[in-house]
Amino acid sequence: MNPTPLEGILVIALEQAVAAPYCSSRLADAGARVIKIERPEGDFARGYDGAVHGESSYFVWINRGKESLALDLRRDNDKARLHTLLASADVFLQNLAPGAAQRLGFGSEELRQRHPRLITCDISGYGEDGPLKDLKAYDLLVQAESGLVAVSGAPGPWGRIGVSVCDISAGMNALIGVLEALMQRTRTGCGSGVKVSLFGSAAELMAVPYLQARYGGKAPDRVGLKHPSIAPYGAFTCADGREVVLSIQNEREWASFCERVMQDPALAHDPRFADNAARTRHREALEAAVQVVFGGLGYAEVVDRLTEAQTAFGSINSVYDLIEHPQLRTRPMDVHGHEVQMPAPPYATEWEADRFPSAPDLDQHEELPASPPRR
Repeated sequence: MNPTPLEGILVIALEQAVAAPYCSSRLADAGARVIKIERPEGDFARGYDGAVHGESSYFVWINRGKESLALDLRRDNDKARLHTLLASADVFLQNLAPGAAQRLGFGSEELRQRHPRLITCDISGYGEDGPLKDLKAYDLLVQAESGLVAVSGAPGPWGRIGVSVCDISAGMNALIGVLEALMQRTRTGCGSGVKVSLFGSAAELMAVPYLQARYGGKAPDRVGLKHPSIAPYGAFTCADGREVVLSIQNEREWASFCERVMQDPALAHDPRFADNAARTRHREALEAAVQVVFGGLGYAEVVDRLTEAQTAFGSINSVYDLIEHPQLRTRPMDVHGHEVQMPAPPYATEWEADRFPSAPDLDQHEELPASPPRR
């Protein structure tokens, strides 16, 4: 296997839940040594469920390849041990409750003064300034606070996005920041501080609705599988009851769709549908016309026509369909003596391993030396 890009990098992660563990797990994937500092009772994400042979699905997913050390940072001896670990570290990552790391004596600025090459990364709910800076934040709360809920799903009762999108986005942004800081250190020789918030990460995801509302005068509605700005875009039902989702992105695709799928080339020149803005304004009539054609064809025939027209389409799959999906890449991983298939990283690299390392048991590495050797 080729050398990994972060081999020799030591990460100390005082972390819990999802956002910081997501970041540190990707650093571990790239070859960094990650020592996960847990409370004596463990990261509470260990108890989210027991779906994977008694282990939490969340914990298995984002704690692979780490070492676990349980410390009670209210005790002077355990504080001293963490300070000793940090003296050898390249990166310190934490996502405790607002102000908790500072109160425990592990504030980022003070640590960088003591260790000038150290990179610190603080993940918080709402950042370190502003009226909500001391508010606890969890993924659903930030989905609601940032407006994500207001533009997601179909009309009717509010709904949560089905995965922890704010946590994951914050973890990705932390990963980007840490990697940039490591690159910067190669130029300056000095560490730096990275600060990421769940709210800021969610707000950045909301850039298009924000701009549409602030400068276009109208926020997008909740339109289910439709697209607020593009038409046709959404799900249509075939004669056999199966649904297909399609997306038209430009006028060339629209003309081909009219000719080969709708079998009505003149439809492309209908003034109501002449361009995307017109189609969006007349979405109801457009979708009715598409549904008439799809409703008279079986799923297989619809797919044949869409393929011939080179129209982008997809199926509405269940989670079980994903498990059997021919495009899904997985990696094996050992969980309590059982081989588990995990979704592979969405990027393929020359240094990726054939299997994932296991997630650690709580305090599995309590015998870590005071100053761990780099590997």
